[in-house]
Formats: sequence, structure tokens, C-alpha cells
Amino acid sequence: MSSDKPLLSESQSFSAPRPHPKPHHRRRSSLNITSLGSLCHTGSISSLVADDTQDNNSYDLKELEEDFAPLEGKAVSRNLLERPTFRPTRKEFWSEELHEQCPPRERKRLVSWGGGMELRQDIKPLEVSGAPSPGASSQLQNLDKAQPPQRSERFLQISMQLEDNIAHHDNPRLIHINDSKKTNDKFEFSGNEIRTSKYTLLTFLPKNLFIQFHRVAYLYFLAIAALNQLPPLAVFGRTASLLPLLFVLTVTAVKDGYEDWRRHRSDRNENNREAQVLQSDEFRPKRWKKIQAGEVIKISSDETIPCDMVLLGTSDPNGIAYIQTMNLDGESNLKTRYARQETNKLVLEGITISGVIRCEQPNRNIYEFMANIELKGQRLPLSQSNIILRGCQLKNTDWAIGVVVYAGQETKAMLNSAMSPSKRSRLETYMNRETLWLSVFLLIMCLVVALGMGLWLKRHVTQLDTLPYYRKIYFQQGKQGKKYKYYGIPMETFFSFLSSIIVFQIMIPISLYITMELVRLGQSYFMIGDRHMYDTSSNSRFQCRSLNINEDLGQIRYVFSDKTGTLTENKMEFKKASIWGRSYNGTPFMAGSSRDTDGGVEDAMEDRRKWKLKSAITRDSELRKLLYRDLYGEERIAAHDFFLALAACNTVIPILTENPSSGYDSTLPDSHITIDYQGESPDEQALVSAASCYGYTLFERTSGHIVIDANGETLRLDVLGLHEFDSVRKRMSVIVRFPNGTIKVLVKGADTSMLSILKKEQTSDDRIRNATHDHLNEYSSEGLRTLVIAARDLSGDQLVEWQRMYEDASTSLTDRSVKLRQTAAIIECNLTLLGATAIEDKLQEGVPEAIESLREAGIKVWVLTGDKQETAISIGLSCRLLTADMHQIIINGNSENECRKLLCDAKAKYHVTSASCFNQTKKWKKNAEIDNLEIPINVKSSNMTQRHQGREDGHTFVPLALIIDGNSLVYILEKDLESEARILFDLATSCMVVLCCRAAPLQKAGIVDLIKCRTDDMTLAIGDGANDVSMIQMADVGVGICGQEGRQAVMASDFAMGQFRFLKRLLLVHGHWNYQRIGYLILYNFYRNAVFVMMLFWYILCTGFSTTSALTDWSSVFYTILYTSVPTIVVGILDKNLSDKTLLKYPKLYAAGYRHESYNMPLFWMTMVDTLWQSLVLFYVPLFTFRESTIDIWSMGSLWTIAVVILVNVHLAMDIQRWVYITHIATWGSIVVTYGCMVVLDSIPVFPNYGTIYHLVKSPPYWLSIFLITVIGLLPRFIFKVFHQIFWPSDIQIAREAEILRKRRWSFGPKADQVSS
Repeated sequence: MSSDKPLLSESQSFSAPRPHPKPHHRRRSSLNITSLGSLCHTGSISSLVADDTQDNNSYDLKELEEDFAPLEGKAVSRNLLERPTFRPTRKEFWSEELHEQCPPRERKRLVSWGGGMELRQDIKPLEVSGAPSPGASSQLQNLDKAQPPQRSERFLQISMQLEDNIAHHDNPRLIHINDSKKTNDKFEFSGNEIRTSKYTLLTFLPKNLFIQFHRVAYLYFLAIAALNQLPPLAVFGRTASLLPLLFVLTVTAVKDGYEDWRRHRSDRNENNREAQVLQSDEFRPKRWKKIQAGEVIKISSDETIPCDMVLLGTSDPNGIAYIQTMNLDGESNLKTRYARQETNKLVLEGITISGVIRCEQPNRNIYEFMANIELKGQRLPLSQSNIILRGCQLKNTDWAIGVVVYAGQETKAMLNSAMSPSKRSRLETYMNRETLWLSVFLLIMCLVVALGMGLWLKRHVTQLDTLPYYRKIYFQQGKQGKKYKYYGIPMETFFSFLSSIIVFQIMIPISLYITMELVRLGQSYFMIGDRHMYDTSSNSRFQCRSLNINEDLGQIRYVFSDKTGTLTENKMEFKKASIWGRSYNGTPFMAGSSRDTDGGVEDAMEDRRKWKLKSAITRDSELRKLLYRDLYGEERIAAHDFFLALAACNTVIPILTENPSSGYDSTLPDSHITIDYQGESPDEQALVSAASCYGYTLFERTSGHIVIDANGETLRLDVLGLHEFDSVRKRMSVIVRFPNGTIKVLVKGADTSMLSILKKEQTSDDRIRNATHDHLNEYSSEGLRTLVIAARDLSGDQLVEWQRMYEDASTSLTDRSVKLRQTAAIIECNLTLLGATAIEDKLQEGVPEAIESLREAGIKVWVLTGDKQETAISIGLSCRLLTADMHQIIINGNSENECRKLLCDAKAKYHVTSASCFNQTKKWKKNAEIDNLEIPINVKSSNMTQRHQGREDGHTFVPLALIIDGNSLVYILEKDLESEARILFDLATSCMVVLCCRAAPLQKAGIVDLIKCRTDDMTLAIGDGANDVSMIQMADVGVGICGQEGRQAVMASDFAMGQFRFLKRLLLVHGHWNYQRIGYLILYNFYRNAVFVMMLFWYILCTGFSTTSALTDWSSVFYTILYTSVPTIVVGILDKNLSDKTLLKYPKLYAAGYRHESYNMPLFWMTMVDTLWQSLVLFYVPLFTFRESTIDIWSMGSLWTIAVVILVNVHLAMDIQRWVYITHIATWGSIVVTYGCMVVLDSIPVFPNYGTIYHLVKSPPYWLSIFLITVIGLLPRFIFKVFHQIFWPSDIQIAREAEILRKRRWSFGPKADQVSS
């Protein structure tokens, strides 16, 4: 940003005779994270710290300006630009623009931790431009000195996104209104056509192949196929060698092509939609893809916005437009946008508008827009409140007219269309490790064959002309035929090595990749269809948004959960209030003496009721009496101001519906109006609804005033200014002028920020303050969300001073947010305490039971919330996260030294040992599993030791709970406090529960990163709002809740569901099944391919190391693609070692997942030993059976083919836990299919194995060989399984036996149960 040409000049202000500005109002989420996970740079990330009532939502600043007189009787002309000349009556006015400034990029590190700006007040403000002040530079250098080595790359990427989206103010974009040619004279702006597809007809094949060959295994098989095309190395048929790779590539390409075709279809439908564009002084339909920047567009109600456009005018005289941003961020609540009064007036009068808009270059930040418009020599500022983004819908507004500033791929929605970061399965990582070992085995076998061939050739070098396989001349029908190509012993040895690689290529199972994808797809289908995870309240079913980490659900060790909207319903209900030092506990009005004594008051109150809320609220009888009596004391005035503040200090939009009175409600007049409040924050909706319930009904909101029905009297308040909520101030304030000229400042905010700015002039102030403080503690201990309400009168001089500073701050391009906070501090002081509110956010159904089951499963549940400490503790107790026997470790440090001292003291007090040593960590984790994962008596494993009564150091074990606030996290998680982070890790992992209060979004991600970087345990993060996106993307598995805060979390997650309680079934049931299935699938595929390769290896050793094969080329190809693939897929999708009822009844069985019982290195080596034995049996039994026969080599190959297929399928059948008819068909049907294919192949005369199967089936040794191979090959495995299950049973095996016995007992009927009981 150049200092000489700012976008919004600080000097471009307007004068007015009477400066009494009226604001525009808009709410937006405080989350600077886009719907698809892009972290925007607007504001400061510290503003993401939530207070008790705002729930991570903040208020956006709006423009304050002189309101124009209503334009009555003027109709909007059909052609808004019919009048050729511009002759407005020049009317000067005073205008201010409230617009939040982007944070300085040099402060990124402090800002990223939320509380940095509040705690580091000694840091000077920094410039937004690329030239920081010297002090800022030095501070930045100090911050960047030591980066902790444990900090993950993903976390650094999330943090660095803060400075990726800095607006380019030094090169503004010029938009000429209604002149697209002049706007894009250099053809530098993109059109409005969008493309979300990856491929075209020309690029599909090369681009798709390039993407697929990013897998190293595919390159390996491509090299194998290429080698087989060389004549000296042509072991298999050239076509047959290409078939496996072509099959995998084709299947993947078809899938990718279908998905991209759907994208093309969606893009085509989107681009061919039509909008009304101003052409030749008329609005005519024009396709979206042909819209250009600079064109003027007219949008009607319920239509979708085709591009990012600045509002010029709306059907509302005040220039208000209501929009719904569901397509952009998933939020269904209405939001307000405004046209500037200068342009709106011209639009309503039908006057031609011509001017230039200077705006920032396209960027991802959907919550920030900085621009100005030059209109007749005047420069007017534009902000986010003046722009409507592509994808939004116009609601409750007849029409809106705007000018295009960003089109097509340059719109903010398209710039934010990046997908969530891809995650890789932990088992797939382990699989690559075992694949490396298989590669070593492959190289060893190839070296053995090559070395053996070289030695054999050296030994028989003089006999090569006569020996089989190596003779130089091939004799055919007694005649001398063509000569073999002989390259000498060194080259023959090298060619033998390469040929061996070709023969043994399936040692690396290429089919495993496609098999795993199909199995995961099938698993996802059944997870989505699980009716137990269907949420009827939101009509949402379970979603699998990532298909490559299903098995990770069975290995979770840490669950990081948001509180509001995740554990709770995020449906706020006003419960209690403290007014003027007196608490009102929501006692409902009861018929009886109170009505008898105060019937006149109640009747008068009911007579005044004109409004009916859409949602009913229970009212406190005592508070109602106080409000409706004609009292003039301090308490009555305080109560009046209290509810006025609730009704006025917000950005809620009232939606009115007039309905005739229904017969059942006789208290309402003949005609009443139903009010539905629309707001981005459920907290605000609850407070405004409560104010209406007690007689203070907000029923009109415009750009410059609000209208409240105060106990039947209409009260019109001019809104002079609005200071949004931010995490530094932690409060919101509004300046209003009453009809009698009185000016008041109404403030609401968190108690931590409000109690310090109250006036302390009288003794009564201290009494009220102390009483209110006690009430706040009482409400917080009950799990209620608290908010403090205060007010003050403002004099004329104070208002003028504030207006002057406010004008300078709101139009400043540098440190605007800092200047606005300084301006707010002028009026947010010496406040009169009115009271406090308490809102209940109820727990979701089944949350306590779900958390208890997760803890029994050995999963550590950590809650990361923005609420205050008392509220979080209360919720923790109510959801059974905290228990009475836990020792609470509270870390509330206000400095680095204090945090360090608290951590060290807690570590010493509870004898927490350091986990820096790897062996100590493993030992501690093993003890922790024994301590926390004790199996019940009826299902305890015989090899499981009893629970330790104490640690090795002799100290008694006590359950610990760590409670830490966001301020402490600022110091501990800073990069220069790595030692404190290590202490925090040791302390946190020693605790059963961790509660992080007042945590900002990046602090949540930092906590997840703390665990990921220091342990091998898998993490899961679950949340419902945009403030949880960073945490969800940081964790190994991210789960989004379809809640009240939009769909940002869902769109950034790997899995999504409607309620937190479904997490219990997702992990304990589906996670367990998926892990067990995929783990066995990988080991079985390794075994299946290795036994086939080892059989070929023994054959080559007995044939002079010649790399010839007794099997046909097609048999080798079909082995992994057709003969044995289907049973593997079916078992991987349908097999269940335990029923869902058993897994839910005994959550501790889940521990088998993170203990890696289904897939580990010992199991791999045991599988390889078993493979070695079975391959020896497979090769030598037929040789022994047919040792005295004249069977030819192709007949022997047919025998080996069917024998290996039967062997591996019976091996699979021994391990199947749940037999259904599909499993029987797949397992035994594959053997039938193998026989059928062999019959077909042996019936083709051109093949060398022609007719072999017909002779073999008539031979008894043939069937005897198959029987002996199956029995002898699997006998050691069977014996080992029997002994292991009898003497060393696992918890899974014990639970399965109990399940089988229970089913058998049930089969005898209820009488048997009665006898046994």
C-alpha cells in the first residue's frame, strides 16, 4: 500500500450541520476461516476467542452516516439510467465508515495465539504495509528466533495463512461503473465463467496418468511391464504382463473421469444461468459466463448472486438488503448488506450513476473488503457491508442493483474452493514399511536366482549346446532350427536377475491398492446407512467425506472436542438475571395468591401484549411485577435500562408476521404479530427474545435507528454508533439517542472485561458490584453462560469528541482496529452496572453416556472451549468428563514466569515424570493402559495383569484433571517457550481429562499439534463451527457436527454427523470393525501373493535357475485379479469379529485398536513364516505324489494353480468370523470360478496347456495332492490358533466366546435361561 495513494483517504470526510450519524448493522462470524477451511486474514485471530455469551461470534462494524429523508411517492423507473444528465441537489452530510482493518502481518505470531494482543500491550502498533517500523521489525525478529522442532508442518501452514491473504492495496483494481470495456481494456480481468473440473478431453489421459503415477508402486509395475517387452526378458506374454497395471489404471481413470464429468455438468449448468444485466439502458437477461467486471446487475428476491458485486441500491429506502450465505459458509441466518445512501438515492430516483471504484486485488478473505467509490469528485469508503459475494441469495428484499467487481475464478467463493488437506491412513503408512521388507525379500530371491544361474552356467559352460534350457541350437522335427541368442555368462546372469523380478513381481501387491479402495467404499456405504447414526432433529445422516482413513477410527487415543454446539445443543435459553444486585431465578408465574394480590398488574401487562414470539420463554413473576409497576426508584430504572440494552445492543433482525389470534390464546388481541428473530449468534437471539418476553420488543431495525415496543409504548432510538465485539475488549457497545435527546451508551460483555470499567463513586456501586459478582459465580457454577450489562449517559462534548476520533479511526488504512479500540475506550468507561444475564446451553442427548464409554475405552477426551473456566468446569461435571474424585490442576498464569511456576509446581506435587525418554514413554503408556483399561471380571484376559495400586516410585495413583486458560496457552505455546510446552505435554498426558478454557481456534490447533508431534497416538477433533476448522484439519481424524453454526466444520471434516453421541458408535463399533478388517486385509494380501511367489521360487531353483514357469501367463495374471480378489473384498466389507451390542457393552474392547493387535510387525513376521511353510508344502507335495508318474510340466502347473487358490481360500475361511450367504458365495464361488477359467483356458488349442485339466481330474493323485496340500499346509496354523486361544486368549476372543455361548443359551429358549438363573 503506497502511502501517497491510499484507497480510503483519511481526509475524505464530509461535514454536516449536526453530526448525529446513524449506523448500518451487520453480524458476521468472528471466525476468519472460510467454509472450506481457508484461514482468512481479517481482523485478528485473537478475536476468535469466545466469551461466555458470544460463542465465538463477533459483531462487525458498520458505517455511520446521516440518514436521508424518506423518498416518498417516487417509483423506481424501469430504466434506472434513463436520465442522461446527473443533476442532483447537492446535499452535504457527515459520513463515517466503520470498517475493520486487517491485522499487520508482522503481528501474525502474536495474533495467532488469540490473547497476544491483550497480553502484550507493550508492542507498538505496526503498519499494514510491507514496511514495518523498526520496533516492529525487531520484535518480529525476536519472535522468530527459535522455532520448536516439534511444531508440525501442517500447523505452520495454518499459522502462515494469516499473512498469505494480505490485500494488495498498493495496486488497486479500478472498476468503471457500467463500462466493462474501459474496466477491462487491458484484458487483465477474468470473465465470470467458472471451471471446477480437473480435465478436458485433451488433457484427461496425460494428466490423469501423471496423477496416478505419483504412487511409487505404479511406477514399479510400469517398469516391470516395460522390462517384459524386451526380448531377452520376455518371461510372460507381453499383453498378459500389461494387464494388471492396465486394469488398475483403467478402474481409477474411469472413477476419476466420472467424477470430473459430474463437475463439468455442474459447471455447465452454473455458467448458463441467466441474470439481468444493464445493456443499452435496459436490464436484459445475460448468461452468467458472459458477465464482465464493471457491468451493472439487477438481482430479484430469492435469486442467487452470480459474482461479487458492490451494492448501488436496493428496493429499501435505507439501502438495506438481506442475504443468506448458506451456499458460501453454510449459515442459514439472514445477514444485512447496505448500499451507500449516495448511490441508493440515485438508484431510487432513476438517475444515471457513473463513477470509479478502487478496490483491493482478489483475495480469499470473505470477511473483509476494502475499497472506495469516486462519485462526482467525492471519495466514499466501501467496506464488507457494501459487497455481496457470489453464491449468496437475496432474501426479504424485492430487488438489489450492484456493479461487478470480481467475476469468475477471481470471486472470493472460487478462491476459497480449495479442498481440505488430504490425510493418510496410519495403517497405510505401516503397510509401506512392510512393503519395503517385501522388496528386500524380492531382491534377495532375484539375487539368489541370478547367482545360481551364473554358477550353473559356469559349471556347464562346455555342455550348453546339448543341455535343455541352455542349448544354443533349437532342434525342431529332426532339423536344425534357429539359434538361441546367447550373451555370455555375465549378461545372462544380469538378464536372469531382471527376469526374476518380472516373474516375482506380484510379491509387491499392486491389487492391494485397488482392493483397499473398494473395501473402504463398501465400509463407508454401511456407515452412511447406519440408522443408529441418523439424526432426526436435523434430518441429517452420517457422512463419509474422506474414504482413505476409515480404519483410523479404530485407533484413536485422544479426542479433542469443542463444547458449545458439540457437547451442547447451541440452542440458548434465557434462564436467570441479576438486576441491580438482585437475582431473579426464573420462577414461573403460578396462579394463586400472586394473581390475587397483583391481578391488576398482570392484567395490564397482558392487555399491552401485541407481539407473540415464535418460541416460548418462561418468565419470572417477580421480575414481571417490577417491570410493569409504575415505580420510579433506582431499581426500576436499572431494570428498564437493562432490558433496553438487551433489545438494542445487538444486530438481530426481526422478522414480523401478522396473524389472526387463535382461539386457544385468549390473552392476545384480535390480531397479533409473530416475531422471529434472525441472528448469527444464538446468544443474541436468546437475549432479544428474553427482552421481548418481558415487554421490550425490538420490531424494527433500519440503517440509522431501531424501534422498540417498551411495555406498549413505541420507542424510536437513533443509533449513533456501534463498536463490535472483539477478543481484546471482549464487549460490544452501542450509542443511542432517545426521543428526548438523551444519549446513552449501552454495553454488554464478558465479566472479565466489564467489571474493570465500572464507576466506583458510591458505596452502593460496590454493593451492587459485589452482589452481581457473586451471582455470576453462582450462574457459572451451574453451567450457565454469563454476560454483564452496563450503561452510561453521554454528554454533547463527549459525543463530539468520540465522533471526531471515530471518523478518523473508521477511515484509516493503518491500524484501524487499534484506533477503533482506542476510540471505544473513550466511551466504554465509568459505566453504571445494571446487571448480568445467564443463558443455558443444554447438553445434547446422550453426551454423558458417550463420554463415559469413550473413557472406558481408554480414549482421553479433552475439551477445548472459548467459555470461561467456571462454565467449562460445570459442563465437565454434568457430562461426566470430570468426577468428584479427580484432583483439578488449574493453570491460570498471567506471565511467563507464573505459568512456568504453576506447571513445575503441579508436576512436582503429583510426581509427574518426564516423557522425554522413549523407553519411559513406552513404559508409562503401558502402565496407563493397565490402569485405565481394566477389563471387567467376566471378560478379563488371562494374561492381563491386575490394576496397579501405585506407581513404581511408590506414590499413590490419583486421577488428575488439567484446567488451563487461553492466556496461559499464549505463553506456553509460544515458540520461545519450548521447555514449558514440554512440561505441559508431560502434565497433560498424565491427566485423565484436560479442559482448555478461553481458547482461540489456533490455540486449539496448537494443543492438537502438541500431542501429534510428541506421541504416536492418533488424534480426533470434533466441532461444529468455523472456529473448529483449524483443529479439525490438524487432527488425524476430523469430525464435523451438523449444528447451529453453519457447515464450515462439516466441509472441512473427514466425517460428519448430527450429534456428538454418535461418536460412541462411530469409534467403538465402526472404528473397531474397520480397523480389524483392513488390518487383516493387508496381512492376507501379503500372504496370498507371497505364497504364490515362493512357490514359483522353489520351482525355479529346481529348473536350473532358468526363470521358466510351469504356470501359463493368464493363470499368473488372473490369480490376483480374478481368482482370489473377490473373497478378500467381501470379507473386508462384511466380516465382524464381534456384534455391535457386545462392542457397546464392553467399550474396553476398543483398546485392541490403538494397541495394534490386528496389524503389527510380529504378526507380519509370523505371517511370513507361515507363508514360507505353506509354499514349501504347496511345491513339494505334488512332486512327492507324482514322483513316479509321467506328468508333464503344464499339468503340474494346472495342479499348482488350483491348489494355491484352494489353499488361500481355505486359509481365509479359517479366519472369517461372520458367515453370511454372500461370504459363502464369494469364498467357495472363487474356487468354482477358478476351475471354470482353467477349463476355458485348457480348451484353447493354441495354448501349451491344451487339454491338461481333462486328464488331471481323472487322476486320483491329483485330488490327493490338493487334499494333502490343504491339510498339511494349514495344520500348523490351526494348531497355533487353538493353543493361543486356549492358553493366551485375547480380550476379543474371550468376548467372542461369551457372545457365542450367549447365542447358544438363547437358542434353548427362555426356559433354559430361567433354569440357569
